[in-house]
Amino acid sequence: MTTGSNKHVHSEPLPDNCRFINSIAPTPLIPVQFEEGAATVWCKLEFLNPSGSTKDRIARFMLEKQWRLGRLKKGDKVVEASSGSTSIALALACAQMGLKFIAVMPESVSNERVAIIRAFGGDIILVPKAEGVVGAITRAGEEAERTGAYFPRQFENPDNAEAHRSATGQEILSQIPGGVVDGIVSGVGTGGTIVGLYNAFAQAGCAVTPFLARPIEGEAHRYDIECCSFSGRVPGVVDGLSKLFSESTLPDLVEISVEDDVAIETTRKLVRRGFPVGPSSGLNYAGAVEAAKILGPGTHVVTVFPDRMERYFSTELFNSWDFPVK
Repeated sequence: MTTGSNKHVHSEPLPDNCRFINSIAPTPLIPVQFEEGAATVWCKLEFLNPSGSTKDRIARFMLEKQWRLGRLKKGDKVVEASSGSTSIALALACAQMGLKFIAVMPESVSNERVAIIRAFGGDIILVPKAEGVVGAITRAGEEAERTGAYFPRQFENPDNAEAHRSATGQEILSQIPGGVVDGIVSGVGTGGTIVGLYNAFAQAGCAVTPFLARPIEGEAHRYDIECCSFSGRVPGVVDGLSKLFSESTLPDLVEISVEDDVAIETTRKLVRRGFPVGPSSGLNYAGAVEAAKILGPGTHVVTVFPDRMERYFSTELFNSWDFPVK
């Protein structure tokens, strides 16, 4: 159902199998170092969330807020424009809450993501690849208007960032040695992660520097990096699309460019070390290593490993990987 007034409305209790966002078990925060003498990065293992990505945070937060306000109830519809992790997270949350979910995605989306969404009972509307994210958002808005579905609008909904400020960020502050974060590094799709985490750390009194990890096209290939996989190339920020990011206040933002082939190779190194992650984790880690060099020894640089590798098996991350024969 569409967003109504802010007047309090009595709502029915959440289903028994649907836990509140702040009761989801904290994901680990661990130091990762590729080799002795290299920079150490503190990595939040968000791929361990229920649907396999950090998007569980925003999906649960946004839906449960609407439920408590009486704007959602069992049987209602939810529609969102997302090519991957957000759609999967919303499909899972909707399955738990008795809601009907429709994902609007580019037709180039991987088969794994389609299968996971449908397994959770979600429906899918595909838009031509050439229309990209703008076309997906437009089509989702039309579907919401036609059916009366709730449209979270993840690229502009402040609850996206708030989920990370109030939950993910507080977990990190309780896990990091000394409770101090000096740098936060993230690629930007919706912008919710970097904005929410920066706000959490800054409000806690940390003199934290935000770093944007921007993937750029290297010499070899073009890869679908999940941090913003709507684009036909390898983007970090889609200019003018993420209102959460463009309208946020991130003082002294530092931009770090990471070639897409470096992001992919870093992802493969992480997988070889036992982290079952997707390409955005490689992007974030590569950017965080550079951020640690900028901030210097003894500083705490934090990044996020956003999602799991299984949704990328049919993409170039795996199908162009030359696995050694033993």
